Amino acid sequence: MSWSRGQAILRDGFRADCTLCPRLATFLAAVREGQPAYHAAPVPPFGDPAARLLVVGLAPGMHGANRTGRPFTGDYAGELLYSTLHAFGYGSRPVSEHAADGLRLTDCRITNAVKCLPPQNKPTTAEVNTCNTYLRAELAQLPAGAVIIALGLVAHRAVLRAEGERLSAFPFGHGREHGLQRERWLIDSYHCSRYNTNTRRLTPDMFHAVFRAATRRLGG
Repeated sequence: MSWSRGQAILRDGFRADCTLCPRLATFLAAVREGQPAYHAAPVPPFGDPAARLLVVGLAPGMHGANRTGRPFTGDYAGELLYSTLHAFGYGSRPVSEHAADGLRLTDCRITNAVKCLPPQNKPTTAEVNTCNTYLRAELAQLPAGAVIIALGLVAHRAVLRAEGERLSAFPFGHGREHGLQRERWLIDSYHCSRYNTNTRRLTPDMFHAVFRAATRRLGG
């Protein structure tokens, strides 16, 4: 099954008008005033509702998902992610330009630990914990045997918290594979940010290795 709607309404009750985090709500209001053409609201997950692979990022970027309304779309971080998804058969196109570009994901969904743009791309611990309610509901939809790829330490911890696991029992490390409850796997990756790729902390080969491991876990 494939899914192309950029504004998928999930059973988790995702709210596009969520204002549970006062700092983020105030910041987004200011962004909307200065950039009226931007999405500038909580960004919903994107992809196949029946996916077995869930990719979890940190938060929307100012001129990426916050502008387009689709995770990792319109900014540098999305270039490596979507080209990789396409290479492994999860994406219908190697480039994600805007929410209405026709891109479809198959057996894969993308979300963020924090659904709203944070100032300086740095959500507070309280904001990550508040948004964990949505992530917990998303994870509840995944079938047994599903694989979750966490892009960065914040996403890694958010997934463990949402799954009710002890953070200390699952240390973050690029390429590490963690067996979770309900026969699920969590695989860590450095975030595909411009900084990480420019400094070669994360190379395309390293990123592909993570998705190769995920595909193997899914029986592909």
